[in-house]
Formats: sequence, C-alpha cells, structure tokens
Amino acid sequence: MEEDGEGEAPGPAPVAATYDRIAEHFASTREYPWPEVAAFLGRDTADRLDDDALHALGDGAAPSIGAGVDAAKRANRAAVGLDLGCGNGRHAEVLADVTARVVGIDVSGGLIATASERADERGFADSLTLLEGDAGSVPLRDDSVDVAVYVATLHHLRSRERRVASLSELARVLAPGGRALVGVWSTAHDRFDADSGFDTTVAWTLPGGESVPRFYHIYDPSEFAADLDASNLRTVERTVSSGNCYAVVEPEAGIDAA
Repeated sequence: MEEDGEGEAPGPAPVAATYDRIAEHFASTREYPWPEVAAFLGRDTADRLDDDALHALGDGAAPSIGAGVDAAKRANRAAVGLDLGCGNGRHAEVLADVTARVVGIDVSGGLIATASERADERGFADSLTLLEGDAGSVPLRDDSVDVAVYVATLHHLRSRERRVASLSELARVLAPGGRALVGVWSTAHDRFDADSGFDTTVAWTLPGGESVPRFYHIYDPSEFAADLDASNLRTVERTVSSGNCYAVVEPEAGIDAA
C-alpha cells in the first residue's frame, strides 16, 4: 500500500481490508515511481514522472538520495530487490530494471492482484514474485535481499512497537552490504500543521463519493530518526523531500564504526 488521497475521516478498518476495498481505484491513480525511489535506484526518470512528481523535484533538481544498487551489481543485474508494501507494483517495475529478481510484498490481496496485472502488461512478470504478507513479519529468509524499497507503508502500522519491529524485519532480510530506502509521511509536509508526530486518518474517496478512512502515523523528522535508531538498521543518510521523510539504511553490521 502506498500514499495519498484527500480529506479526513474517523474509524479506519484494518489496513488489509481498507486497501482491498479501494485497491482497483487506488492502483489506477498510481502510474509513476516517486522521484526519490528512482534516484535511489539510479534510474533516469525524466520521461517517467507525472506532474505531481515533477513538481516535487522543483526546477529539475534531483532528489538528494544516494544510489542503492552499486555499479557492479547494476551491470550484471546480480541482485535481488524487495518492494515492501508494493501496492500496484510501480516501484517493483523500477527495481526490475536494476535487479535480476524482485519480490513484491503487500498485506492487501487486492493490491497484489493489481501488481500482477501491471507486471503482465509491462513485461516484467517473469522477474517478479508477489507475496501477500505483513511488513511486520516479512516472509523471506535472512540476508536474502540486496536492495529494498519500503516507502509509504511503515506509517500505516498502528503502534511504535510494530513500526520499529518492522524496520528490524527489513534489517533481517537485507544481505550484508545491502541497502534500502525507507519513506514515510511527515509533519514537514505543508498539509499538516504540527511539529510532533501524531496519529490520524486520511480518507480515500471512491468514484461515487464513498469515503474510506485509512490510518496514518505522521512522523516528525526527529521521531523518524529515533525509530530507525531503535531498530536493527543503521542510517546511511536521511533527508526530507516533498514533505516526506526518507532514509537510506543498511543492516547494523553493514557500516563500520566510525
């Protein structure tokens, strides 16, 4: 599952049921990768971004996020990619450009179905494995992933304990030297008038006007840093881009002590 929508409403259902309910409409609005993800994966996105994404870049500047796949691995494609919270597969598609194998995981079976359709239509189904699963208990072996994208999903987990545990799950599946990009909604966005992190609901409006509330934890940047530090990940770099918090991370053993 990913992000966006308009309005606010109380009483969100469990996240899987929520995204199953809106999956088809949600997926139809998610065509292009976020520029921050494309930058992390070292891809040229000039012809792949929608107007909102181009606006986020501002004056054509590239996001300040380091590459997640090194040149050697990109050259021979000898890497396994993970899109955790894959939604309709728009980021799995970019991962398929730079890795030999991609695993897409989402808690919503409805969104998994849309990702499968996209992969068939776009010609990357042969390199993609889709799994229905929880980001708090990733159904992969230890040290099995070289590069991962975990964006617009962590903020849907309802407790700090679950969010930190999920980050540690990401650390568990990353191979030594592997890297991931983690991204969450943030108080830095001008849609929010807050300095500290908070829980809220953000509604998705279906055709016909039905409003479907979704749970979000909106992070403040220091809280995001604290949750990363509390997990088994080490932060390579952090940034705020387009009002969202991002971090390039590695497993704890992946960075030598200074």
